[in-house]
Amino acid sequence: MRYVAYIGNLAKLAVELANGDDPSDLRREFFAQHRVAEPDGAALAELLPALRDAVEAVADAGPIDPVNRLLAEFPPSIHVSTHDEAGGPHLHFARNGEDAASWLGRSCGAALAHVISGDPDVTVGRCQADGCARFYVDDSRNRSRRFCSNTCASRTTVAAYRARRKTTAAARPRPGRTDPSA
Repeated sequence: MRYVAYIGNLAKLAVELANGDDPSDLRREFFAQHRVAEPDGAALAELLPALRDAVEAVADAGPIDPVNRLLAEFPPSIHVSTHDEAGGPHLHFARNGEDAASWLGRSCGAALAHVISGDPDVTVGRCQADGCARFYVDDSRNRSRRFCSNTCASRTTVAAYRARRKTTAAARPRPGRTDPSA
């Protein structure tokens, strides 16, 4: 496993949780690989405010305090794991089999710390579409993504096009009208 892929996937997991998305295949795979049970609602509800604050800080490029608070509440338990025999030994931030909230807090907190510290291959952003407060992990080649989904990108493009048409139409003289100042 490439370390950057691990950081990126944990950042995606943090974003998924912060956005309140349903569990993804990535989340199910992480939990299965690391023998972590799906968290109950109460445990997840305790973790989410700190995790959302940390994701927001990373997406907005600071301040770092929310990430540090998440790390203080869920200090990483860094160790070398070999569960992925094909990929060889690699770092983990939490122990296999931990309760879900602790595992998520430790793993996502450590990954977000890497990202806010400038990991060049992982970028977390906030959707630029009007009315959308979702976050995303930008894994595009040139790190130029601005929207959480194609839906938000399309909605923004259509709105800009309609605004330009409206401005252009308002600036054109209308046939059959005379200038009252003449």
